[in-house]
Amino acid sequence: MSETAGMRLPGSPTTLFDHALRLHRSTPEKPLPRSGKPFPDDDSHRRRGPEAPEDRGSAGKDAALILDAHFAKTSALPSELADAFHDVYIPISQDAHIVAAAERADRERVLRTGRWLVRYGTDRCSVTVGLAMLAAVGTADDIPLIRTIGLLSDLFGPLAAHAFESRTGGVEDLLWLAERVTGWGRFYVVDALCTLDDPTVRSWLLRRACDGDFLNGYFAGKVATVARLHEALADLETDAEMVDHVGRLLGFMTDCDGMGLTLARYPHSGVVLETHARHVGSLGPTLERYFTIAVLTQHLTVKSPEAAGCTAAQQGALRAAYLEVLDREEWTRTAREGLAVDDRRMRWLADNRAPELRLRAFPDRGPDTGE
Repeated sequence: MSETAGMRLPGSPTTLFDHALRLHRSTPEKPLPRSGKPFPDDDSHRRRGPEAPEDRGSAGKDAALILDAHFAKTSALPSELADAFHDVYIPISQDAHIVAAAERADRERVLRTGRWLVRYGTDRCSVTVGLAMLAAVGTADDIPLIRTIGLLSDLFGPLAAHAFESRTGGVEDLLWLAERVTGWGRFYVVDALCTLDDPTVRSWLLRRACDGDFLNGYFAGKVATVARLHEALADLETDAEMVDHVGRLLGFMTDCDGMGLTLARYPHSGVVLETHARHVGSLGPTLERYFTIAVLTQHLTVKSPEAAGCTAAQQGALRAAYLEVLDREEWTRTAREGLAVDDRRMRWLADNRAPELRLRAFPDRGPDTGE
């Protein structure tokens, strides 16, 4: 098999694609452990790489020049680009200069080169450029490549998400990736989903977008807005998954100032909080539900009505409704059992709840002094 077709020499470094594929096979329906870290090329990237140019519009110019020179040589093999981009700044998102270079060259050579770099690249810089070319001119044949490398989402999430977002019929692939990434990768993929006006996407956003990571605060309010949460509130009556996820959205919106849309600026906060409070109490207690309601109750207790996007009367009624649920015997027992096994959420509530928030589950627990 020729090098152009992609044969690697025995004993060569692990490709990023093989690394992602091996981890994916161990957890095919879930995100990669630790988002795939450590990566095979970490040693060569420990030093700070090239700085981004002050003019962000020129970010991919150097990479585009390398591509132009490569494609100008008709005999050049894809493998000649394996380490060609390590010393230049490579943007991780779609870049107009790299796209233009891909579109200037022969399409078949661009596809062959992009596929080789993604499949056999051992350096993240070259793999990123290969993925950028596939995102620009790739075909349906490239979906498995893009899906797999996109699982290393801290590195390749933005370009993988763009490739699917801009492709006709890419919704299914974008949702597939969304179910298998977390952290910054989830931010990139959910952000792409928020650009699509599609009923399947809206349903997923209302039930699955937030996975509990701190970075969800960047998009929780955006999800509530673009998925038209206030128009879907009737579903809360019969959809426990949505009740839990709406609680998660609201919880992140209490404490994401500087990251995303807060309850104070979300125009439907009052009605969404009221509907959530009305339905969550009809469900059985879980540690996540207890934590979510406690976070919301604390916000309603220590902040002004305006900070929760509601009136003073709504604030008082909501606080009373949530407290009534939290103080039920079975909910109190669930929280205490969680604390007994050192659940981090229950421990946080026990140690950090506001003095004004008196919960039956933690009557005498004081702040953790660390002693």
